[in-house]
Amino acid sequence: MNTTTQRVSPLRQRMVEDMRLRKLGAKTQSGYIRAVRHFAGWLHRSPDTASAEDLRRYQLHCVDRGVSPITLNATITGLKFFFEVTMSRPELMAKMRPVRVARTLPMILSREEASRLIESARTLKHRTALSVAYGAGLRVSEVVALKVADIDSTRMVLRVEQGKGQKDRYVMLSARLLEVLTNYWRAVRPTGAWMFPGAGVGEPISTSAVDATCRKVHRVSKLSKPVTPHSLRHAFAVHLLEAGTDLRTIQLLLGHRSLSTTAQYLRIATNKVCAATSPLELLPRPIPKASSPPAPEHF
Repeated sequence: MNTTTQRVSPLRQRMVEDMRLRKLGAKTQSGYIRAVRHFAGWLHRSPDTASAEDLRRYQLHCVDRGVSPITLNATITGLKFFFEVTMSRPELMAKMRPVRVARTLPMILSREEASRLIESARTLKHRTALSVAYGAGLRVSEVVALKVADIDSTRMVLRVEQGKGQKDRYVMLSARLLEVLTNYWRAVRPTGAWMFPGAGVGEPISTSAVDATCRKVHRVSKLSKPVTPHSLRHAFAVHLLEAGTDLRTIQLLLGHRSLSTTAQYLRIATNKVCAATSPLELLPRPIPKASSPPAPEHF
């Protein structure tokens, strides 16, 4: 049997080693490599031969192609790592500038809509996964990585192992969520460590599978609002805030590094947005005019 191995250039290998030295996550490494590869494809030569003007023209090329601000900034970050760390030539990035990303607020599901979405899932496994996303405010990557051993029914907490930013944290395990997880475990009896096993032996369900399930469930539920698995995390945060939970506690539960990230929910929660009285309500109501007698029929 013939096997072919993709040749990795010494330059790329050095960049990979630089990223490994800094223990960057797998997704981050993949994104950085992709950014440099696309730049090299546009340049039509090795990226280590690029000039500052080449990089400037590449950014203009991306802007003219309609690349989104988020993708463009991710590309700049990957190129910045390559030229500043691997190439030790930070001056080449002098003419590349990150662009402003429009700040948008997520559409928030009401409690009734969240329940409707979860109940629209056709399998117990998918209903349970969506319940965990909403009931504990987990990211989809944290839902699929949940292990049976992470459920602590004695302390009533879930352990999130190596979430975003490679940080562990504990989140609430409500009595109702524990009941949902217990019923699922008794019915399915998942083998291995993962609470939600995937198609591959010894692997958890993939995030893409959960995304696809959420799209199907969204269609079945016939909700008018756009929905992704992350919508349930947003709903978790806003519903806690509306119930009176303080912002610092929500920050810890969500695993946000900065309180300002959590503070965005202050702009959405109805008990904050609707707390003030509209000045229209304070205007004096007009005195109703006396009704005029009906005109004679012969008039």
